[in-house]
Amino acid sequence: MRELIRDNSMLLMALSRFNISLGFGDKTISEICESNGIDTSTFLTVANFISGHPADADNLDIATLTGYLRRAHSYFLDFILPDIRRKLLGAIDCSGKDELSLLILRFFDEYAGEVRLHMEYENSRVFGYIDSLLEGNAPGTFSIKTFASHHKRMESKLNELKDILIRYCPKHNRDMLNSVLFDIINCEQDLASHCSVEDRLLVPAVAKLEKEIAEKTEGMQQKSDKNDEKPAANDALSAREKEIVAAIAVGLSNKEIADRLCISVHTAATHRRNICGKLGIHSAAGLTIFAIVNNLVDIKDIKTK
Repeated sequence: MRELIRDNSMLLMALSRFNISLGFGDKTISEICESNGIDTSTFLTVANFISGHPADADNLDIATLTGYLRRAHSYFLDFILPDIRRKLLGAIDCSGKDELSLLILRFFDEYAGEVRLHMEYENSRVFGYIDSLLEGNAPGTFSIKTFASHHKRMESKLNELKDILIRYCPKHNRDMLNSVLFDIINCEQDLASHCSVEDRLLVPAVAKLEKEIAEKTEGMQQKSDKNDEKPAANDALSAREKEIVAAIAVGLSNKEIADRLCISVHTAATHRRNICGKLGIHSAAGLTIFAIVNNLVDIKDIKTK
């Protein structure tokens, strides 16, 4: 792990967002991930992506990735953006004497508000939807494609702020101004990387999960429909059994049925019991109605008492 960070110090941010603390000594990546309950494949995929190496979204554990993204949101909203604002207050004159400085602060506050709305929407609507998918629920009207089609990058306004400070900010506290500019540049790059992780890793991984759940749901529905497709009662009877039902309907006894069909009385009785079991009909009157409805006999052939 130490060698990985030495190659790209930006991965220190990833460690924090995977909830991995420093002080891990000479442990390997897999050892550190395992001890912190982090999916190693997901960690390596994100690390490779941030470092500009090939990264395959198929190797991701979505729950691990959304946890990473949630903690990134907390970092931006609760730490770095408030810290940049604090440094801005020290770098420019916000006493009210310098109108430009007040406009710069207002520009930043409006931007920070937009980022908050953006990330809170993702936390509740997008990640909540993903949590539902991970519980096995089928996709509804919302989909990750809907999110992707409206997902806007957030770093461009920081680039504008950086340019405004470089071009127009009056001299007030040069060291503090350089410090806040450095933080804005880092935040801009971090936000760009964060949005790319969402677009190029999260979106395809969730789209794959949606497809898997949809196919599973469809398969279960088809199985349910197949189970519901009970054969018609008439089709459940053999040709011989239909003959016996017709004979019963016209009023023949077991012996008369046996004589007509050249079978024993015992066989005729056995057929009759099987027919009653299949149809759930145990009276001669009920079997007569069944025979008429299913065109086994003509109603004019039925003897009425």
